[in-house]
This record gives sequence, C-alpha cells and structure tokens, in this order.
Amino acid sequence: MLSDVMTYFGLKRTLDHVGYFETPEQTNLFKELKPQIRQGRLIAITGVVGCGKTTTLQRLQLELSSEKDIIISRCLAIDKDKVNVGVLMSALFLDLSTEKDAKPPTHPELRERKLLALVQKCRKPIVLFVDEAHDIHHSTLVKIKRLIELVRQSGCTLSVVLLGHPKLKNDLRRPSLEEIGARTNIFSLEGIRGHQFEYIKWLLSECIYDDYLPEDLITDEAIAFLAQRLTTPLQIEHYLQRAFEDAYQAATKPVTRDMAEAVLNVGLNDLEPRLMPGV
Repeated sequence: MLSDVMTYFGLKRTLDHVGYFETPEQTNLFKELKPQIRQGRLIAITGVVGCGKTTTLQRLQLELSSEKDIIISRCLAIDKDKVNVGVLMSALFLDLSTEKDAKPPTHPELRERKLLALVQKCRKPIVLFVDEAHDIHHSTLVKIKRLIELVRQSGCTLSVVLLGHPKLKNDLRRPSLEEIGARTNIFSLEGIRGHQFEYIKWLLSECIYDDYLPEDLITDEAIAFLAQRLTTPLQIEHYLQRAFEDAYQAATKPVTRDMAEAVLNVGLNDLEPRLMPGV
C-alpha cells in the first residue's frame, strides 16, 4: 500500500500480518488439538487458501511452548513436494539434538536408532509440525505413521501435525489411503467464517492511529457488504487495500458501500480472481 494512501486514511501500518484474531471456533479447535498432540497422533488441519492456517499454526506453537510440557519441532523445507520421511527425521534430529553442528547418520538403520535414542532422552512428548503438507507424497504419509509407531514402541510419544489445503483431507479419505486416513485425526479450519464483520473492525482498529476510528475509513454499510461477500482474511485484506487505494485516487473518505461493490466487481472480472470465494 502506498504511503500516501496510509497517511490519507490514518493507517500506521499495512493490513497484512497484523496478528491473531481469535474466534470461539478456533478456541474450541485448540482444546481438541492439544490432548490429541500429547497422545501421539497423526493430525491433519486443512483449510482454504488465505483462511489463516499459518497464523493459527504460529499461535498453537506459541501456546504449546508456554505450557512447557511438550517439545516442538518444525519441518522448514520449502519444496514440500520433495519432502520425504528422511527430511522429516532430519528436522526432528536437528531440533532434538543438543550437540553443535550435529548431523543425522546417512544409513537408514543407524538414523532411526539414533533418533529413537534422542527421543528417549527428551522425556517429554514431541510434536513435529509440517506446513503446506498437501503436496507430500502418499508413500511419505505411510512412513510418517510408521515413524509414530516406532516412537510409541520405544515408550515415547511423537505426534505429527500436517497443515494444508483441503486436498490433504481429500487425499487422506481416498480408499488407497484408508490405512492412514482411519488413523488420522482430521480437523477443518474455518478461519473467520461467521465473524467477518468483527474481523474487519478488529483489523482496522489494529492498523489505525489512536485518534482515528474504523468508521472514519469505511462505513459500517460497506463493512457489512464486504463481510457478506468475502470469507478469508486474505480476501478481506486484499480488497480493503484496493478500496482504500481507489478512494484515495477519488479523494473520498470514508469508503462507501458503492465503492466497495465497485472494487469487488472489478475483482470478479479480473482474468485471475483467485482470491474470490468459490473460484
């Protein structure tokens, strides 16, 4: 967003990466997730693009860290379509090892034994988080299940939490993956659905200077219209920004419903309106 637009509307920061907007549904989701994580499970959390999966993941990790009774590991590999169980075991090895510059053994049998020894030393449940997991190969999912079982047989607890698009949920429910899907706890992340109006109000309140109010920037009627048409934080942030930019060009403030509707109509007519619901 242009600095002139931000100044015109009294915005002290851009609309993206503002923080965590908590809903009752997400609070209940965490209540369901935490006991499952402590029991050694394969867990899948799925949601549409832009619904807040990564933000929710960060919040969950923060809460688990503060409770201090579980060890958190993360797979940081970017090319998720190339992630195999060896990569995931390397992530665990690097996060659990206390040795500097420690490297996992390259021989599979030695690697597994060394990892189990590290897990046993931890004496706490361990959870491995894998974001963007919808591209992980089916054979890797089978091996993740086996890894969880190996750790359980050693008297320890490992959970693996996969986050991804609805494709992940659909894959796990395929007959060919029945062995894995039946053993996976699948959760759907609804994000801010049903709370869009409150989210927009909160978002603006977090981004404006203290001497401004959300209604100074956009009318409640326009907010209600956007809340009715948009379903994810990504969509809302994108089209709010476009509405503010158009209003700045027209030297108009606050943004009205007609202006918000015009912005969405243009978005619907774009060649690739990939942020719009149902597209």
